[in-house]
Amino acid sequence: MNFKLWFKFFSIQCLFLSGLVGLLLVFSYVYYDWDRVMTLLQTQVWHYPLYIIMLASIITLSIAFATLFTLDVARPFDSINARLNWLTQGQYHQPVFGQEIPSSQQIQSLYLINQTILGLRDQLGHLSSELQEFTAGPTFVGEHTEEEIIERERHRIARELHDSVSQQLFAATMLISTLNQLSQREGLEIANQVQLIEQTIGMAQTEMRALLLHLRPIDLADHKLEVGIENLLTELQTKVPMKIQWNLGETQLESGIEDHLFRIVQEAISNAMRHAKATQLEVFLEQTHGLVTLKISDNGIGFNVEEGLNKGNYGLRNMSERVKSMGGQFQIKTALNQGTVIEIKLMVTERKTKDDQSVISG
Repeated sequence: MNFKLWFKFFSIQCLFLSGLVGLLLVFSYVYYDWDRVMTLLQTQVWHYPLYIIMLASIITLSIAFATLFTLDVARPFDSINARLNWLTQGQYHQPVFGQEIPSSQQIQSLYLINQTILGLRDQLGHLSSELQEFTAGPTFVGEHTEEEIIERERHRIARELHDSVSQQLFAATMLISTLNQLSQREGLEIANQVQLIEQTIGMAQTEMRALLLHLRPIDLADHKLEVGIENLLTELQTKVPMKIQWNLGETQLESGIEDHLFRIVQEAISNAMRHAKATQLEVFLEQTHGLVTLKISDNGIGFNVEEGLNKGNYGLRNMSERVKSMGGQFQIKTALNQGTVIEIKLMVTERKTKDDQSVISG
């Protein structure tokens, strides 16, 4: 309730009723015996003088009328405010847009504002759908799409890293393990140093796996988004020293949107492995009433969001640009040593699957 508006109505009602009582007293003073009027005002009613009862009645009636007037006047404004809030959040299909302002409250200006908001909602929803269709489509450079060229180069770099650095790290791990066993058997005082080297190599291997995940991401192929994410997380559980949990609901999305969201998940996981020093990771996905919510959280060291976005953090900027290209909202919640939560909200249209697109193109 708008208490400023309520107080104005309350004050006006109090002044109005008090004015009526004042006029009655003036009239009584002029045309009647004033002593009889004073005696009447002091008459006991329910053990209280009549003037106390009148004062309490004025206050009670003022409260009641102020409350009713405030609710009646504020209701259409609250409805309009709610619609504007949903528009700013990019959620164009909320039930509030289908609710009409009751005819008794349809002030002409409010009716026009409401119609303008509904028209704006329709335009934004149409633009959002067109933006998602454009984002889902490929961008060609010559005979190949831009995505294909980038993926091909990423695969080349990832293959070279895997064939050289990863193999060398694995060989170093085996040598350190042998040295550790030898030192224990011979009683050499190098166990602490060997353990430190093992930890360093383990961190390097985790970093390498994160780089490979970034450079050579797993494709969704013909899987739905939630299935692809689950397969990715299941595979990661066997390769990285991190507790991974997920809660993935069923989605109905266009294939291009699925690819973008899947790449965002991969990017967020890669960042958590490389920079966050996290030991726990959780992924949440759901789609309700056309709103897709994707949340990736970890218990890592956190970071300064403004510095991360403004000082060339490619991963964060890439995720943010992907979300903006789909007309969604991208939010990061983090603090130093408090972990990180990356949340994406996206209003979507009905799904066009890869099969649908292949039929159309055929």
